[in-house]
Amino acid sequence: MVGSSHEALHRIFQKDPTLLTRALQRVLHVPFPEPREIAALNVDLTEVEPVERRVDTLLRAETDEGTYLLVVESQGKVDDRKRGSWPYYLSYLYEKYRCEPVLIVITQSSNTARWASQPIRLGFPGWHSLTVRPLVLGPDNVPVIADERQAERDVPLAVLSAMTHGRGPQAPAILESLASALRTIDPDSAAVFVQFVDSCLADPQAKQMWRDLMTAIQYFWRHPLAEQVREEGREQGLEQGLEQGLEQGLEQGLEQGHIEGRRQMILRILEWRGLPAPDTVHQRVNTCTDLDQLETWAQRALHATDAAELFAEE
Repeated sequence: MVGSSHEALHRIFQKDPTLLTRALQRVLHVPFPEPREIAALNVDLTEVEPVERRVDTLLRAETDEGTYLLVVESQGKVDDRKRGSWPYYLSYLYEKYRCEPVLIVITQSSNTARWASQPIRLGFPGWHSLTVRPLVLGPDNVPVIADERQAERDVPLAVLSAMTHGRGPQAPAILESLASALRTIDPDSAAVFVQFVDSCLADPQAKQMWRDLMTAIQYFWRHPLAEQVREEGREQGLEQGLEQGLEQGLEQGLEQGHIEGRRQMILRILEWRGLPAPDTVHQRVNTCTDLDQLETWAQRALHATDAAELFAEE
């Protein structure tokens, strides 16, 4: 299970290696040749014993123009120690595999992206012995995919968009489009992508909204990432069940937890989308005990232009 944005930002390329070459070609406009085959390699670059060095993700791409090593580094902040480690990685990999290494840095920060894109020059000024020019993917060049149809055409790229733009003002539209697009791919791959996005969303409101969106997709509830959300629902249900009397039992408490979770999801979606919900809407949602009805209202909340549209067809 992915536990951090650092891990998710580079592991997405292990899940779909072709996304990396598409990003080089379409986002950075690098004429990288179309790979015939891409394989993941051991990321451990430790040479003997004293110093342990590891890249984040390492892929070998076989193309008609030759073999390339794609070195992916997830970078959360400016770190000048990379001036030494990145040249070392490339030199070591070239010596070990005898094929060209390509350094790709991915970040959620525009400031970090600007820093990482600066060439690393080692040697005498004007006559450098070694120059490293990282290729950088970040919020300034990864496309904003906020259209459902566009997200469906390239789901991995839409996932990358959500991971890099999750802090920005366009995050709501990006996440909503991606949530719809995930329904069009196989559940196992979708569940992994859900986890990647969840790990990268630093804004609490965006993260909660993403989890609310995912509750409507059944495969999400079979994935380990959902256990935390389910547990919160169980706790709410158990507390309410105890308040109503222990004789009602555990099952009723769990059922009440699911109902309360759906109610809160509907109201959070409206709030997140900037749709005012009058007291009458709150009252109707909070008094509903039909899970299917609450699910219908949650789906309508994603596309409504007014809170009253939740009940328009009833």
